[in-house]
Amino acid sequence: MPTRTARTAWNGTLQDGSGQVELSSSGAGTFEVSFPKRAADEAGGTTSPEELIAAAHSSCYAMQLSALIGEAGGTPQSLDVTASVTLGPDNPGFKLTGITLVVRGEVDGLDAAGFAQVAQAAKESCPVSKALTGVEITLDAALE
Repeated sequence: MPTRTARTAWNGTLQDGSGQVELSSSGAGTFEVSFPKRAADEAGGTTSPEELIAAAHSSCYAMQLSALIGEAGGTPQSLDVTASVTLGPDNPGFKLTGITLVVRGEVDGLDAAGFAQVAQAAKESCPVSKALTGVEITLDAALE
């Protein structure tokens, strides 16, 4: 299996410094990071580790859910997955305090109960969910 790489170049102190995160494996882009913007309510055009984790989690979950829907005899027409990752205080520093996954799906061949069952199984078996077992992950799943 492949290994994927990202690189961060950081300059300065935590409060006054900033950095650039490069998605090295894909070459998809380089994104600005800053601690003050990370801890603020408004991101101001920068990303954060939490947003990158949310992106990884939502995409991984969508792939896993698609696979499990197929295994359950359904056909996913569309899945809309949002992951929200919350940063909070810890002693010392900060920690991820929770992740909320919200999925809305258009699926042929599964009823609401069947969809809820595979959605929960995907939450438990997605590789990113497994990597984040120290964080409470909640799920809101429904068919449209």
